[in-house]
Amino acid sequence: MAKERIAYVCENCGQESAKWIGKCPACGQWNTFKEIKLGSTTSQPIRGAGTISTKSRDAGKALRLRDISAKDDPRIDMHDQELNRVLGGGLVPGSIVLLGGEPGIGKSTLSLQTMLGLPDMRILYVSGEESAHQLKMRAERLNKLTNDDNFLILCENSLETIFDHIKEVQPQLVVIDSIQTIATEDVESSAGSIVQVRECASALLRFAKTSGVPVILIGHITKDGALAGPKILEHIVDAVIQFEGDQHYMYRILRSIKNRFGSTSELGIYEMQQTGLRQVSNPSELLLTEDHDGLSGVAISSAIEGVRPFLVETQALVSSAAYGTPQRSATGFDQRRLNMLLAVLEKRVGFKLMQKDVFLNIAGGLRVTDMAMDLSVIAAVLSSNVDTPIESGWCMAGEVGLSGEVRPVNRIEQRIAEAEKLGFSDIIIPKYNLQGFDHHKFKIHLHPVRKVEEALRELFG
Repeated sequence: MAKERIAYVCENCGQESAKWIGKCPACGQWNTFKEIKLGSTTSQPIRGAGTISTKSRDAGKALRLRDISAKDDPRIDMHDQELNRVLGGGLVPGSIVLLGGEPGIGKSTLSLQTMLGLPDMRILYVSGEESAHQLKMRAERLNKLTNDDNFLILCENSLETIFDHIKEVQPQLVVIDSIQTIATEDVESSAGSIVQVRECASALLRFAKTSGVPVILIGHITKDGALAGPKILEHIVDAVIQFEGDQHYMYRILRSIKNRFGSTSELGIYEMQQTGLRQVSNPSELLLTEDHDGLSGVAISSAIEGVRPFLVETQALVSSAAYGTPQRSATGFDQRRLNMLLAVLEKRVGFKLMQKDVFLNIAGGLRVTDMAMDLSVIAAVLSSNVDTPIESGWCMAGEVGLSGEVRPVNRIEQRIAEAEKLGFSDIIIPKYNLQGFDHHKFKIHLHPVRKVEEALRELFG
């Protein structure tokens, strides 16, 4: 009789150990090692994982670097500009992509809507959570029903059965919804466990690389916001895409966390509607309030995420601290950077905010990491502190240093052009950004500044 193997795996990073350890030596977390059964020592590779091949591969053969072809395979157009942008220009053949997000955020809706928009591809949609009737009802609600036979649905949880159907159907694209519901017979544990997720993902990776058929995995996330399952799952896949947003908002943001074939700074924006997800080609229309005239604590910044410029509204509220320790809260913005900017305001500009609560919010539920937001954060905080609104038609872009200087930002021409396109009349920019481009071609009035005091003087006189 084959001997059963037992190991201990860290839930946080996937580190393995022969015995239980209190603190993980790899990630430093406590009490994260869980006992798993690895099966017998005579276990074989998962049936069908690497037997389906539609392309010739030089597997197992050492090649010289000069003999390897550098020609890229043509990417698959997903007929979705936002998804194509996040993927780096389209889906790469033979790649494996992990799509994660909170429950009910719209992962299955996005994947089903996108797959139904590809009538020329033979797609196998494997659902381990919903029945075929539920998927048909969702497709009818999305108004994406097609009359061809290229979209096939399989409701199955067994990985071996899935590979049997793949061999029979010969799809050009496979979608697994979700990876936590799939289990293989070679592992004696329940679906969703660490070892099941790891073995199933590894088998699907071997299938994708040997056949050239791309695979899209939909994954759950934990209460902390991290992808559920072992950390090795994120190392296995070629791209990790996070679908995020607030269920109380109609906006959804598709963000790339890892991408071997493109940039991780891109993001796509969708609007959740009754008939599915609508692509938002102009994010500024969602991130700007229609009318904020006469409202203090509101400043408009020209930000860039990836290659997309958009104008975002920064809201701030400054009030007297009701308790001994003032509160500092930021939504959509880095908390530590907010504290740094408040220190600059107090030390370099002379505004006393030590005994006041400061609350900051980026409108629309967006999380922005662009350093050019610094100037708008300081302007919004000061506007709320003195209860004086910023004149309409003004926006700004600039990074603030510890000495109170306004540092130059990248892609200033795109920021100015976006502000001009949306009808803004004045924009504050760093003085050093005036060099290197023809600023006379813009009709918007440019206000170059070198220090924070100059910017505040332009805004409030």
